[in-house]
Amino acid sequence: MERRTFLQQGTMAGLSALAFGGAQAAGKPAGSLASAEKPFNMNYAPHDGMFKNSAGADFLDQIRFMHDQGFRAIEDNGMLKREPAMQEKVGSLLAKLDMQMGVFVIDSGDNWKISLTTGKQEFTDTFLKTCRAAVDTAKRCNAKWATVVPGFFERKLPIGVQTGNVIDALRRGAEILEPHGLVMVLEPLSDTPELFLRTADQTFEICRAVNSPSCKILYDIYHMQRNTGHLIPMMDMCWSEIAYIQIGDNPGRKEPGTGEINYKNIFKHLHEKGYKGVLGMEHGNSIEGKAGELAVIKAYRESDDFL
Repeated sequence: MERRTFLQQGTMAGLSALAFGGAQAAGKPAGSLASAEKPFNMNYAPHDGMFKNSAGADFLDQIRFMHDQGFRAIEDNGMLKREPAMQEKVGSLLAKLDMQMGVFVIDSGDNWKISLTTGKQEFTDTFLKTCRAAVDTAKRCNAKWATVVPGFFERKLPIGVQTGNVIDALRRGAEILEPHGLVMVLEPLSDTPELFLRTADQTFEICRAVNSPSCKILYDIYHMQRNTGHLIPMMDMCWSEIAYIQIGDNPGRKEPGTGEINYKNIFKHLHEKGYKGVLGMEHGNSIEGKAGELAVIKAYRESDDFL
Protein backbone atom coordinates (compact mmCIF):
# COMPACT_ATOMS: atom_id res chain seq x y z
CA MET A 1 0.00 0.00 0.00
CA GLU A 2 1.33 3.46 -0.89
CA ARG A 3 2.24 5.74 2.02
CA ARG A 4 -0.23 8.46 0.99
CA THR A 5 -3.09 5.94 0.64
CA PHE A 6 -2.30 4.47 4.04
CA LEU A 7 -2.20 7.89 5.70
CA GLN A 8 -5.45 8.98 4.11
CA GLN A 9 -7.27 5.79 5.10
CA GLY A 10 -6.07 6.12 8.67
CA THR A 11 -7.13 9.76 8.87
CA MET A 12 -10.50 9.08 7.22
CA ALA A 13 -11.15 6.33 9.75
CA GLY A 14 -10.52 8.82 12.53
CA LEU A 15 -12.80 11.37 10.90
CA SER A 16 -15.53 8.76 10.48
CA ALA A 17 -15.34 8.01 14.18
CA LEU A 18 -15.64 11.71 14.99
CA ALA A 19 -18.60 12.05 12.67
CA PHE A 20 -20.28 8.98 14.13
CA GLY A 21 -19.89 10.28 17.66
CA GLY A 22 -21.24 13.68 16.68
CA ALA A 23 -24.21 12.12 14.95
CA GLN A 24 -25.07 10.01 17.97
CA ALA A 25 -24.87 13.05 20.23
CA ALA A 26 -27.26 14.90 17.96
CA GLY A 27 -29.66 11.96 17.82
CA LYS A 28 -29.04 11.44 14.08
CA PRO A 29 -27.84 8.41 12.14
CA ALA A 30 -24.10 8.59 11.53
CA GLY A 31 -24.64 8.46 7.77
CA SER A 32 -26.70 11.68 7.88
CA LEU A 33 -23.65 13.84 8.48
CA ALA A 34 -21.72 15.37 5.58
CA SER A 35 -18.79 13.31 4.37
CA ALA A 36 -15.36 14.57 5.35
CA GLU A 37 -14.52 14.73 1.65
CA LYS A 38 -17.35 17.15 0.85
CA PRO A 39 -16.13 20.71 0.19
CA PHE A 40 -16.90 23.21 2.93
CA ASN A 41 -19.49 25.94 2.53
CA MET A 42 -16.74 28.55 2.84
CA ASN A 43 -13.29 28.50 1.23
CA TYR A 44 -10.93 27.82 4.14
CA ALA A 45 -7.20 27.68 3.41
CA PRO A 46 -4.77 25.65 5.55
CA HIS A 47 -1.02 26.23 5.40
CA ASP A 48 2.20 24.26 5.23
CA GLY A 49 2.74 22.18 8.36
CA MET A 50 -0.85 22.23 9.60
CA PHE A 51 -1.37 18.56 8.66
CA LYS A 52 2.23 17.33 8.51
CA ASN A 53 1.63 14.45 10.94
CA SER A 54 -1.18 13.08 8.80
CA ALA A 55 0.23 13.82 5.34
CA GLY A 56 4.00 13.91 5.84
CA ALA A 57 6.58 16.67 5.53
CA ASP A 58 6.24 17.18 1.77
CA PHE A 59 4.14 20.29 1.08
CA LEU A 60 2.66 18.80 -2.08
CA ASP A 61 1.46 15.73 -0.18
CA GLN A 62 -0.04 18.04 2.42
CA ILE A 63 -1.95 19.90 -0.31
CA ARG A 64 -3.35 16.60 -1.61
CA PHE A 65 -4.40 15.69 1.92
CA MET A 66 -6.08 19.08 2.38
CA HIS A 67 -8.05 18.53 -0.81
CA ASP A 68 -9.10 15.05 0.34
CA GLN A 69 -10.52 16.61 3.53
CA GLY A 70 -12.65 19.10 1.59
CA PHE A 71 -10.42 22.18 1.59
CA ARG A 72 -10.26 24.04 -1.72
CA ALA A 73 -7.55 26.64 -1.03
CA ILE A 74 -4.18 27.00 0.66
CA GLU A 75 -2.04 29.91 1.77
CA ASP A 76 1.72 30.04 2.21
CA ASN A 77 3.35 33.05 3.83
CA GLY A 78 6.79 31.91 2.74
CA MET A 79 6.02 31.21 -0.93
CA LEU A 80 8.16 34.15 -2.09
CA LYS A 81 11.25 32.46 -0.61
CA ARG A 82 10.61 29.04 -2.15
CA GLU A 83 12.59 27.95 -5.19
CA PRO A 84 10.89 28.90 -8.49
CA ALA A 85 10.59 25.23 -9.43
CA MET A 86 8.66 24.53 -6.22
CA GLN A 87 6.43 27.55 -6.79
CA GLU A 88 5.55 26.12 -10.20
CA LYS A 89 4.89 22.66 -8.75
CA VAL A 90 2.49 24.15 -6.22
CA GLY A 91 0.72 26.13 -8.92
CA SER A 92 0.39 23.08 -11.17
CA LEU A 93 -0.95 20.89 -8.38
CA LEU A 94 -3.48 23.50 -7.30
CA ALA A 95 -4.70 23.81 -10.89
CA LYS A 96 -5.01 20.03 -11.18
CA LEU A 97 -7.03 19.84 -7.95
CA ASP A 98 -9.09 22.96 -8.77
CA MET A 99 -7.83 24.70 -5.63
CA GLN A 100 -6.99 28.38 -5.05
CA MET A 101 -3.74 29.88 -3.92
CA GLY A 102 -4.26 32.29 -1.05
CA VAL A 103 -1.84 34.89 0.25
CA PHE A 104 1.91 34.85 0.44
CA VAL A 105 3.86 37.67 2.13
CA ILE A 106 5.69 40.45 0.30
CA ASP A 107 8.56 40.51 2.77
CA SER A 108 11.62 42.57 1.92
CA GLY A 109 13.07 42.06 5.40
CA ASP A 110 11.72 45.41 6.63
CA ASN A 111 8.25 44.31 7.82
CA TRP A 112 9.26 44.10 11.47
CA LYS A 113 11.20 47.33 11.88
CA ILE A 114 10.86 51.06 11.20
CA SER A 115 10.70 51.33 7.41
CA LEU A 116 8.02 52.76 5.11
CA THR A 117 6.79 55.24 7.72
CA THR A 118 10.11 57.10 7.45
CA GLY A 119 9.71 58.08 3.82
CA LYS A 120 13.34 57.11 3.19
CA GLN A 121 14.06 56.11 -0.39
CA GLU A 122 16.09 53.06 0.61
CA PHE A 123 13.04 51.40 2.19
CA THR A 124 10.78 52.31 -0.72
CA ASP A 125 13.28 50.94 -3.22
CA THR A 126 13.55 47.63 -1.34
CA PHE A 127 9.78 47.36 -1.11
CA LEU A 128 9.33 48.00 -4.84
CA LYS A 129 12.02 45.46 -5.70
CA THR A 130 10.16 42.87 -3.63
CA CYS A 131 6.88 43.77 -5.35
CA ARG A 132 8.49 42.96 -8.69
CA ALA A 133 9.69 39.60 -7.35
CA ALA A 134 6.17 38.99 -6.00
CA VAL A 135 4.72 39.39 -9.49
CA ASP A 136 6.96 36.58 -10.77
CA THR A 137 6.09 34.37 -7.81
CA ALA A 138 2.37 34.98 -8.26
CA LYS A 139 2.55 33.95 -11.92
CA ARG A 140 4.21 30.66 -11.02
CA CYS A 141 1.74 29.64 -8.32
CA ASN A 142 -1.32 31.50 -9.68
CA ALA A 143 -1.68 33.76 -6.64
CA LYS A 144 -4.03 36.75 -6.62
CA TRP A 145 -3.24 38.22 -3.19
CA ALA A 146 -0.06 39.08 -1.30
CA THR A 147 0.20 40.37 2.27
CA VAL A 148 1.89 43.70 2.95
CA VAL A 149 2.97 44.99 6.39
CA PRO A 150 4.28 48.61 6.35
CA GLY A 151 6.53 48.13 9.37
CA PHE A 152 6.79 50.05 12.66
CA PHE A 153 5.95 53.58 13.71
CA GLU A 154 8.63 56.23 13.22
CA ARG A 155 7.84 58.05 16.44
CA LYS A 156 10.10 60.99 15.55
CA LEU A 157 7.54 62.01 12.90
CA PRO A 158 3.93 63.18 13.26
CA ILE A 159 1.37 60.46 12.54
CA GLY A 160 0.02 62.31 9.51
CA VAL A 161 3.47 62.46 7.93
CA GLN A 162 4.04 58.77 8.60
CA THR A 163 0.68 57.96 7.03
CA GLY A 164 1.54 60.05 3.97
CA ASN A 165 4.87 58.28 3.60
CA VAL A 166 3.18 54.87 3.71
CA ILE A 167 0.56 55.94 1.16
CA ASP A 168 3.25 57.17 -1.22
CA ALA A 169 5.14 53.85 -1.05
CA LEU A 170 1.97 51.78 -1.45
CA ARG A 171 0.87 53.77 -4.48
CA ARG A 172 4.15 52.95 -6.20
CA GLY A 173 3.81 49.31 -5.23
CA ALA A 174 0.27 49.21 -6.60
CA GLU A 175 1.56 50.56 -9.92
CA ILE A 176 3.76 47.47 -10.20
CA LEU A 177 1.12 44.95 -9.11
CA GLU A 178 -2.01 46.29 -10.79
CA PRO A 179 -1.13 45.43 -14.43
CA HIS A 180 -0.69 41.80 -13.36
CA GLY A 181 -3.89 41.50 -11.32
CA LEU A 182 -2.00 40.96 -8.08
CA VAL A 183 -3.59 42.58 -5.01
CA MET A 184 -1.56 43.62 -1.99
CA VAL A 185 -3.69 43.13 1.09
CA LEU A 186 -2.63 45.34 3.98
CA GLU A 187 -2.75 43.55 7.30
CA PRO A 188 -3.36 45.43 10.55
CA LEU A 189 -1.72 43.43 13.33
CA SER A 190 -1.73 43.09 17.12
CA ASP A 191 1.66 41.46 17.76
CA THR A 192 3.30 44.60 19.12
CA PRO A 193 2.17 48.21 19.63
CA GLU A 194 5.17 49.28 17.54
CA LEU A 195 3.38 48.20 14.36
CA PHE A 196 2.09 51.14 12.34
CA LEU A 197 -0.96 49.39 10.92
CA ARG A 198 -3.26 48.47 13.80
CA THR A 199 -6.95 48.71 12.91
CA ALA A 200 -9.31 48.03 10.04
CA ASP A 201 -10.61 51.61 9.88
CA GLN A 202 -7.04 52.98 9.68
CA THR A 203 -6.34 50.53 6.85
CA PHE A 204 -9.60 51.51 5.14
CA GLU A 205 -8.47 55.12 5.10
CA ILE A 206 -5.10 54.21 3.58
CA CYS A 207 -6.67 52.02 0.90
CA ARG A 208 -8.99 54.86 -0.09
CA ALA A 209 -6.00 57.20 -0.34
CA VAL A 210 -3.96 54.76 -2.45
CA ASN A 211 -7.05 54.37 -4.64
CA SER A 212 -6.05 51.21 -6.50
CA PRO A 213 -7.75 47.83 -6.99
CA SER A 214 -4.37 46.37 -6.05
CA CYS A 215 -4.44 47.82 -2.51
CA LYS A 216 -7.03 46.31 -0.19
CA ILE A 217 -7.49 45.07 3.39
CA LEU A 218 -6.61 41.71 4.87
CA TYR A 219 -9.09 41.42 7.75
CA ASP A 220 -7.51 39.00 10.23
CA ILE A 221 -10.25 38.24 12.74
CA TYR A 222 -7.81 37.19 15.47
CA HIS A 223 -5.87 40.46 15.33
CA MET A 224 -9.01 42.58 15.05
CA GLN A 225 -10.54 40.89 18.10
CA ARG A 226 -7.41 41.72 20.10
CA ASN A 227 -7.14 45.32 18.90
CA THR A 228 -10.71 46.52 18.59
CA GLY A 229 -13.37 43.82 18.86
CA HIS A 230 -16.72 44.80 17.31
CA LEU A 231 -15.86 42.27 14.62
CA ILE A 232 -18.92 42.07 12.40
CA PRO A 233 -19.91 45.78 12.49
CA MET A 234 -16.32 46.86 11.72
CA MET A 235 -16.13 44.29 8.94
CA ASP A 236 -19.32 45.70 7.44
CA MET A 237 -18.12 49.29 7.68
CA CYS A 238 -14.87 48.44 5.85
CA TRP A 239 -16.40 45.89 3.50
CA SER A 240 -15.76 47.73 0.24
CA GLU A 241 -11.99 47.58 0.88
CA ILE A 242 -11.74 44.04 2.27
CA ALA A 243 -10.34 41.50 -0.20
CA TYR A 244 -9.12 38.71 2.08
CA ILE A 245 -9.96 37.29 5.51
CA GLN A 246 -7.94 35.24 7.98
CA ILE A 247 -8.98 33.18 10.99
CA GLY A 248 -7.67 32.43 14.46
CA ASP A 249 -9.50 32.17 17.77
CA ASN A 250 -8.64 34.36 20.74
CA PRO A 251 -6.97 33.88 23.17
CA GLY A 252 -4.38 31.44 21.89
CA ARG A 253 -4.60 31.86 18.10
CA LYS A 254 -5.79 28.31 17.52
CA GLU A 255 -8.68 26.76 15.57
CA PRO A 256 -12.31 27.93 15.93
CA GLY A 257 -13.97 26.77 19.12
CA THR A 258 -10.88 27.10 21.30
CA GLY A 259 -11.51 30.71 22.34
CA GLU A 260 -14.12 33.42 22.66
CA ILE A 261 -14.99 34.17 19.01
CA ASN A 262 -18.28 32.84 17.63
CA TYR A 263 -16.93 31.67 14.29
CA LYS A 264 -20.08 29.85 13.21
CA ASN A 265 -21.93 33.17 13.41
CA ILE A 266 -19.14 35.00 11.54
CA PHE A 267 -19.02 32.40 8.77
CA LYS A 268 -22.80 32.56 8.44
CA HIS A 269 -22.60 36.36 8.18
CA LEU A 270 -19.92 36.15 5.49
CA HIS A 271 -21.95 33.59 3.57
CA GLU A 272 -25.03 35.81 3.71
CA LYS A 273 -22.97 38.74 2.42
CA GLY A 274 -22.01 36.59 -0.56
CA TYR A 275 -18.31 36.36 0.29
CA LYS A 276 -16.69 33.87 -2.09
CA GLY A 277 -13.07 34.60 -1.23
CA VAL A 278 -10.45 32.72 0.73
CA LEU A 279 -10.46 32.48 4.54
CA GLY A 280 -6.89 31.78 5.57
CA MET A 281 -6.41 29.48 8.55
CA GLU A 282 -3.73 31.70 10.10
CA HIS A 283 -3.44 29.84 13.39
CA GLY A 284 -1.82 26.91 15.13
CA ASN A 285 -3.33 23.62 16.30
CA SER A 286 -4.48 23.45 19.91
CA ILE A 287 -3.47 19.78 20.22
CA GLU A 288 -0.24 18.24 18.96
CA GLY A 289 0.06 15.36 16.54
CA LYS A 290 -2.51 13.61 14.37
CA ALA A 291 -5.17 13.98 17.07
CA GLY A 292 -4.76 17.75 16.89
CA GLU A 293 -5.01 17.72 13.11
CA LEU A 294 -8.24 15.74 13.26
CA ALA A 295 -9.49 18.22 15.85
CA VAL A 296 -8.82 21.12 13.45
CA ILE A 297 -10.82 19.44 10.68
CA LYS A 298 -13.66 18.66 13.12
CA ALA A 299 -13.65 22.28 14.37
CA TYR A 300 -14.07 23.59 10.84
CA ARG A 301 -16.81 21.08 10.06
CA GLU A 302 -18.69 22.23 13.15
CA SER A 303 -18.18 25.97 12.55
CA ASP A 304 -19.05 25.57 8.87
CA ASP A 305 -22.38 23.91 9.73
CA PHE A 306 -24.45 27.12 9.63
CA LEU A 307 -26.92 26.47 6.79
